[in-house]
Amino acid sequence: MKDILTIGGVELQPGTKTEINIPVAKLYTDAEVSIPVQVIRAKKPGPVVFVSAAVHGDELNGIEIISRVIAENLKLQNGSLILVPMVNVYGVLNQSRYMPDRRDLNRSFPGSKKGSLAGRLAHTFLESVVAHCDYGIDLHTGAIHRSNLPQIRANLDDEQTKALAEAFGVPVLLNANIRDGSLREAAVNHGARVLLYEAGEALRFDELSIQAGVKGVIRVLKALGMVKKRISNAKTEPFIANRSDWTRAGASGFVKEYVALGAMVEKGEVLADINGPLGNNIDQVVSPRAGIIIGKQNIPLVQEGEAMYHIAYFGDSAEEVLEHIEIMQESIVPVEPNM
Repeated sequence: MKDILTIGGVELQPGTKTEINIPVAKLYTDAEVSIPVQVIRAKKPGPVVFVSAAVHGDELNGIEIISRVIAENLKLQNGSLILVPMVNVYGVLNQSRYMPDRRDLNRSFPGSKKGSLAGRLAHTFLESVVAHCDYGIDLHTGAIHRSNLPQIRANLDDEQTKALAEAFGVPVLLNANIRDGSLREAAVNHGARVLLYEAGEALRFDELSIQAGVKGVIRVLKALGMVKKRISNAKTEPFIANRSDWTRAGASGFVKEYVALGAMVEKGEVLADINGPLGNNIDQVVSPRAGIIIGKQNIPLVQEGEAMYHIAYFGDSAEEVLEHIEIMQESIVPVEPNM
């Protein structure tokens, strides 16, 4: 860790906590748009870690996760923590996954100074924040009308990345390929190890996903030796899925579903009926293999070919995965109002 860390043109000394706004562009109204950042630095050198959210502007769980991590008032033993609750500020303003130019920011990295608006924002975030980091946790949700079970996606063939994924403490780990143009690809190319946390649904707060995310972030920092905060070890053993597939609708119609998020399904099990407007059955959605539902569509309308159920395959471990998912679901703590 450098003695002085420069983020968005601001020089940050060891042992400081600083809020920064990194300017990215202006609105039509001439109002400045900037990325809000909090940087916490220990007095001792150590890893530099970023935690980012809302790369897709409608994915709000991560904003709340980072807000609660900030509220924990963490005392770093060493290293630096860079918290970025809104990367795609434009998308948050418009409650949209995309940038105003309709580009997906998470397909626009590494970007450039003179490219599209999405490319410029990607370049600014990469150079201002990610390029300084050794590790990263990127927080996501499912798309609109789709929910994801809390899960970590990462390069689990790398032993250190795998150890951090296990430390996060959710039952499902996916050994996921890196997508071209993604933040994760750009960060890895800059030498950082990155976990991608997927949980919940766009434009919604999901308490299970938020609490699991807050605990997961702190557990990763603890595994890196950056904090000593007391936090219970995860009661859920992680299981690795090396394959997952989306099961798609064979017809268009109204959905009557029979399985919930996190359910274990058997090969040939009926997941949903697709009916016509008069109630006549048109098609059935059937599981192609035994596995766990880690993602699903929520809206009860479907078009032919549309992805409906994301199933991860764990082989003989499926029953154990289900048990640990249930333990995670039971661990949620009711949120008390501030008095």
